[in-house]
Amino acid sequence: MPDPVPARRAALPADLILTLDRARPGSLSRQLAGQLRGAVRGGLLEPGQRLPSTRALAASLGVGRNVVFEAYEHLLAEGYLSGRDRSGTFVAPDLPDGTQAAQAARPAPATGARWLQRPVPEPLIEPPSPAGTLEFRVGQTDTATLDGSGWRRVWRGATLTPLPGDYGDPAGDPALREAVAAYLKRARGFACRADDVIITGGAVQGVNLIAQATLRPGDRVAFEEPGYRLARQIFQEAGARIVPLPVDDDGLNLEPLLTARPADAPILLYTTPSHQFPLGVRLSVARRLALLDWAQTHDALILEDDYDSEFRYGASPLPSLASLDTGGNVVYLGTFSKVLAPSVRVGYVVAPRPLRERLLRIKSKADFHTSWPVQRALALMVTDGHLERHIRRMRKTYAARRAALSGALHPSGGNARLMGLEAGLHAHLELAPHLNAARVTALARAQGVTVPSLDPYYLNAPDRNGLLLGYGGLTLPDVQRGAEVLARAIEQASRE
Repeated sequence: MPDPVPARRAALPADLILTLDRARPGSLSRQLAGQLRGAVRGGLLEPGQRLPSTRALAASLGVGRNVVFEAYEHLLAEGYLSGRDRSGTFVAPDLPDGTQAAQAARPAPATGARWLQRPVPEPLIEPPSPAGTLEFRVGQTDTATLDGSGWRRVWRGATLTPLPGDYGDPAGDPALREAVAAYLKRARGFACRADDVIITGGAVQGVNLIAQATLRPGDRVAFEEPGYRLARQIFQEAGARIVPLPVDDDGLNLEPLLTARPADAPILLYTTPSHQFPLGVRLSVARRLALLDWAQTHDALILEDDYDSEFRYGASPLPSLASLDTGGNVVYLGTFSKVLAPSVRVGYVVAPRPLRERLLRIKSKADFHTSWPVQRALALMVTDGHLERHIRRMRKTYAARRAALSGALHPSGGNARLMGLEAGLHAHLELAPHLNAARVTALARAQGVTVPSLDPYYLNAPDRNGLLLGYGGLTLPDVQRGAEVLARAIEQASRE
């Protein structure tokens, strides 16, 4: 048997890499023709572009000149190439239908097409600010201080287990579910079993699964006002009618629920009791108990989003709703994204058994299971103690940034009040009614500091005048500098 032609590279004008091998099916000339045809169709070779001579390309590929000649002849006959006397061989200026150039000239679908009629959801993840801008971005964490050796160790540990050859359990890797159940018992006083846990692709997927499993068009969903926009949008797209509930310094105000007619009771209530998003206040114990009583009385489901309760600063932890629940009315939602980084995209749902079975059926259709290697690495991170050591270290780091923020903004006096400092990675800066929040943000932006407004988190007209200060992803000097700029902006706006 003749030796295969080595897989050698031909330097074409577009740096296209061509490989030929006698061991592969088809003649060498057809292999070459197919690769050149694909390059033309994909736009790597453009209309009018000159190709190497048959002699030069053959020498580059280490094949006979006839191989290249026959390949060119195939493509000339098909209309992909054109020849010019004494000038060489070129990509045809008028390409056959189906090529990238031919498709690019076709009109885009009309915006009135039936399959484009569904409203496009509003983007909720803000684009990054220009380079050099200091941004108080909510939801960001600090990955620079992550213990690199521990992070690498858990990934090495994950590779010691053979990669499963089949799809995993939709509920998640048993090792991670066991680790999450044990962690919740230690950290949140929440007794649950591994079988109660479903691993998700982030907390957002958990909200989506719950909406699909529980809601029918027209169902009422009680929601914090202001509240987490993405969760609210998920419920709205499921056809739910949002019932906004006000938030005060003690958290969710239950008065509208307790005084409503039983027939108007929402079927589901979404809440962030440990660090209300976005105001940062905590739901008092008395209101937690009253909320659980309401849910049992009206056979309603509470979705407790405990997104960043790990970070507390000098405040005693309050019991989670799930740990106080005796009637099976609470679904607990947690995430690794706020503990480690948003890029981790792994969360978990702890749900009553009848709902859990529905969630699993829906999840198996959506993605079947969350990436196994990521799950196994996270399981090792929890069981080996790396996660809780990271949390303890980051509490100190974030507490220092929180103190810098508070210190720089404290002189604002009656013009602003900093709220939500007991927990989490962001604070709410409530501005005095006479201040224009848009003017304050504009003045800060002019000095290279961007701060999001509270307004977009309301369903109805805002009743608070405020800004959100996400400090988790900023260094201590940046927090200090950004807060000083913001304090000056507030002072200038108050004098105008």
